[in-house]
Amino acid sequence: MTYEAEGWGVGEIWVDGEQLVHHELPRPRRSEGSDSHSLARRLQRYFRGERIDFVDVELDLSWATPFQRAIAEALRDIPYGESVTYGELAALAGHPNAQRAAGTFCARNRFAVVVPCHRVVPSVGGIGKYGGQEWRKQFLLQLEGAVATQDPA
Repeated sequence: MTYEAEGWGVGEIWVDGEQLVHHELPRPRRSEGSDSHSLARRLQRYFRGERIDFVDVELDLSWATPFQRAIAEALRDIPYGESVTYGELAALAGHPNAQRAAGTFCARNRFAVVVPCHRVVPSVGGIGKYGGQEWRKQFLLQLEGAVATQDPA
């Protein structure tokens, strides 16, 4: 189903009952569906700038390895408006020195805002990539009031 996020466009969520299976960030286009699902309404509120927490959203992680589950759980523990480095994320998940694997998980994250990989930044500065669209990551960090690591001078 779809949801409309003002200023962003229309996003999509796939749910099985109350379990989130996949989430797509909004893209510029007209709404074609319904915003009737409670998660769709929460995402709309989040994109309006409300401090929304998604830790109670049940995820379909049947495909995930134990490492991937640990990364997903660690990501969900990063508070709204804060950021960590990929190395810190790996350590929080119980896998120190697995920052590259943590980054790979973030790059393939199918739950976007619900598993907030936008809150993870490189230790060398900058904000890093976000599905190839840095502007989306920058927008999400600014929306939450997070201070991203600055580029080294």
